[in-house]
This record gives sequence, structure tokens and C-alpha cells, in this order.
Amino acid sequence: MTRTPLAPVPGAHVPLLAPRAHRVLRTLTVASCVPYLSLKIAWIAGSRIGIPDGSVLLEHRGLIAVANSVTVLMDGTVIVLALLLTQAWGRRVPAWLLATPMWIAGGLLAPIMVGFPVQLLTRAVTGAEPHRAGDKPFLDEWVFGVVYTGFIVQGLALGTLFVLYARERWSHVWRGRIWDLPSAATGLTLKVTAVAAAVLAFFPAAMHLLWACGATTGLSATRIEQRTADFYVLEGINALFVAVAVTGALLLAFRPVPALPLKTPLAMAWLGSGAVGCWGIWLLIAVVLPGSEDGERASGLMALTYAVGMIVGLLVITGTASFVRRRGA
Repeated sequence: MTRTPLAPVPGAHVPLLAPRAHRVLRTLTVASCVPYLSLKIAWIAGSRIGIPDGSVLLEHRGLIAVANSVTVLMDGTVIVLALLLTQAWGRRVPAWLLATPMWIAGGLLAPIMVGFPVQLLTRAVTGAEPHRAGDKPFLDEWVFGVVYTGFIVQGLALGTLFVLYARERWSHVWRGRIWDLPSAATGLTLKVTAVAAAVLAFFPAAMHLLWACGATTGLSATRIEQRTADFYVLEGINALFVAVAVTGALLLAFRPVPALPLKTPLAMAWLGSGAVGCWGIWLLIAVVLPGSEDGERASGLMALTYAVGMIVGLLVITGTASFVRRRGA
């Protein structure tokens, strides 16, 4: 069978058909979505698999069905991305149309990929339980293991596919060291957004660190009662990603480490902004939903923390996108 060469993309030399490694990674990505999608579709259809009696998920059926439908679409997008990154038609997709969902996917998956293994390690070392005695049940414990393991595989496989794709199509964007860049490559937008993000980041970083260290400032009564070792681990990781995002942006904007490879701060700004911005949006939506009791409603300080985190992430990715456009030109 004769292979027809693909119309070239500027700066890229991409083969028409994905090599075997690409096909394996694509299969892993799609397969890792199956457990999560199967559970969500089953719940939408009315099944209670993995949902114990008394779970809060049984209290607001309509709202939970809508949320499950949204997450099914989100995880289905991962399958589309896996196909896009390994098929010929994917080479013709405009950069922004690929980069946007990849930024969201990477931002949502990265904290899980870091946090879940650390949570398991913490439980193994300290013997801590994932839930406090007397807490309202949420999901059977096996559900978290199946779903989060799938998310980790998704992140690794899809992330590798994206790196391989980007290396073929846009490798010129991150070649060299920071100091090799001409001054015009950074631009005013990157500098302004990096400084603004760094200033605003003090607030969410401080709040996440306080909560990680055991402070109750701004937490709802229910959240205070339900804190476990997992909560402290996740809050520490939230603070870490704020620092990663801002550090990457500042390194790109002001180039204080001349010998640093350009790809390092670019990756930090990309992943960090996605984690802070996307999870800021997701948590903000979650906390503004009214609880059934006063103690379950999120405090204004919690909402503000997530909102400012969202702004920090959006500022960093705006500056990073500006840099990439300049660098590509």
C-alpha cells in the first residue's frame, strides 16, 4: 500500500502514520478512560454500583446527573485528543484548538498524578484512614483506586503523546537556553502577567499552606470535621503547583538563570498554570453550590482562594501563550 505524504506544517516533519509506540500509547489512553466512563454512564442510568447507602450522591440526583454528564464529555475529550495526536488529520488542527484542551487535561490530571501516590504513601507510613469515623459515606473505596489509577495512566500516556507530537511540530519553540533568547521574545505581556500572577499568588499559596499545616481559617464547619491526612497532602500539593506556575512564568519573563534550558520554565508555566487555573475553576464551581445545611456551605474565604488561584493560572498561561507566539514567529 502506498503512503501519501502529508502536506507539511511549517517547522515540522511529521510522518503520516503513527509508529508502533504511538499506537500503543493511544490504546493505553483509550483503555484507561473505560473504567471512569463506564461508572459515570452507569450512574447516569440509575445504577448505584460503588455508591454506598447514605451517600451524599443520593441526595441531589438531578444535580449529580448533570455533573456526571459533564465529566463524561470531559473524559471523552481525552479519547478525541489521543486520536488527534496520532492521526494524519490531527496534523492540520490549528494550534490553539489542540493546546486549549491539552492545557485543561494536563492541569486537571497533574495534581491527581502527584497527589494520589503521595496519599497512598502517607497512609502506608502513618496508618491514617482515608475517612474519619462517622463521616457521611461518599463512594466505596475501590472506586477511588480504579478511577485515580486510570487518571494516572491517562496523564502519562496522553502527556507522552503530546510531547511527541509537539516535538515534531513545534520543537523550535523551546530549543536552546533562556539567555539565548532575544529580548523581544519575552515581550511586555509576559512580564506584566508574570509579575501580576506572582503578586496575586501570595494569597492562595498562603491559604493552601495554612490549611496544609492544620489551620482552620476560612474552612467550613463540615470541612474542618472531615479533614484527614489526604486533605493535608492535597493542600500542600495545591500550594506547590501555585509556586511552580509562578516560578516558571518569572523565569521565562526575566531570565535570571542564563544556563537553564528553555523547556524547563516553559513546562513549569504550562503545567503549573493548568493545575492552578483549571482546579481553581473546578473547586470554585463546587464550593458555590449550596449545601443542605449551613455547616456544609463553603465560606467566602474558600471561594476567594479558589477564584484568585483561577486568575493566577489564567494570567500565567496568557503570558506563556504570548511568549510561544513570539518565539514561533
